[in-house]
Amino acid sequence: MAKQSVNRLHVPQFIPRYRVTLVAEGGHTVPYGALRDSAAAAAALRPCFDGLDREQFLVCCLDAKNASIGVNIVSIGTLTLSLVHPREVFKAAILLNSCAILAVHNHPSGDPTPSPEDRTLTTRLREAGDLLGIRLLDHLILGDDRVYSFADQGWPL
Repeated sequence: MAKQSVNRLHVPQFIPRYRVTLVAEGGHTVPYGALRDSAAAAAALRPCFDGLDREQFLVCCLDAKNASIGVNIVSIGTLTLSLVHPREVFKAAILLNSCAILAVHNHPSGDPTPSPEDRTLTTRLREAGDLLGIRLLDHLILGDDRVYSFADQGWPL
C-alpha cells in the first residue's frame, strides 16, 4: 500500500495556462479634459447611468495624467443596493495599468446623500488603492440633478 501512495505522488499534474484580456464594448464621447473636477466628471459619466431603475456601480480608470482610460461596470444591483467588493473594483484598474480611479454609482431615489455602507465602501476602496498603488481620486454618488463627492466633502468617513 505504501508503494502505491508513493507512485501517485509522481504522476504528472496538468496546470492550465490562462491569458487575461480586455474587450472594449463601446463607449461615448466626452469633451477633452472632462474629468478636471467632480462636477465635470459626474457630467461626463452620467450617460453611463441613463435610464437605470436600479443602482449601478462603475469604476473610471485613469492614466498618469488623470485622463480616462476606460470605464468598467462593477455591479448592477437593486433599487436600493449594489454589492461591491474592492477586488472587482480594482480588477479593471490593474488590467488597464491605471494610476488612479474614480468610483461612481447612482441612487435611483434621486438623493445622492451617502449611506453608511457608501462611507464604509469608500474607506475600504481608499485602503485597497493605497495598498495597490492605485489612488482613489473620488467616489461620486449621482442623484437626479445633484452629485455627492467624497473628495469635495473632505472625505468625511
